[in-house]
Amino acid sequence: MQGPEVTLGELRNPDGYQGERWGLPREGTGSLATFSARLAAFGFDIVACALIGGLLNIWVSHPTPVQRQGASIVVLTLEQLLLVAVTGQTLGMRLLDLKVLRFKDVSRPPGAVWSAVRTLVLMLTFGLAGFFTKGGRGLHDLAAGTAVVRG
Repeated sequence: MQGPEVTLGELRNPDGYQGERWGLPREGTGSLATFSARLAAFGFDIVACALIGGLLNIWVSHPTPVQRQGASIVVLTLEQLLLVAVTGQTLGMRLLDLKVLRFKDVSRPPGAVWSAVRTLVLMLTFGLAGFFTKGGRGLHDLAAGTAVVRG
């Protein structure tokens, strides 16, 4: 049995590939990260931040459900904000060799301001709504002028 011999991305965009209009390579280092890689990295971040939030709740006597969930959300927000600003990677991105770069200056991490913009939109859309843009970037990436690429 033989398939169509093209990728799903090529079927969606037969004239090019995701990242072509920004001058990113089709494959390998510097190419746009796939949805599955981004989802796996975000899933790892959620689990890690939930564990850290749980550890923080140890010091609270009788935490409410809001405090339990709030601690994890605060940790996730701080992880996205600080680590992306300083290193361009969250824990999950580092594990899967992904990084965030800003198109205006690809030689360094996005910085505090653009990381804050990206994190705000990410938290408001719960991270999932942005994965469905045609160009392969999230709403949070569009707002900050960034993209998640393979390391």
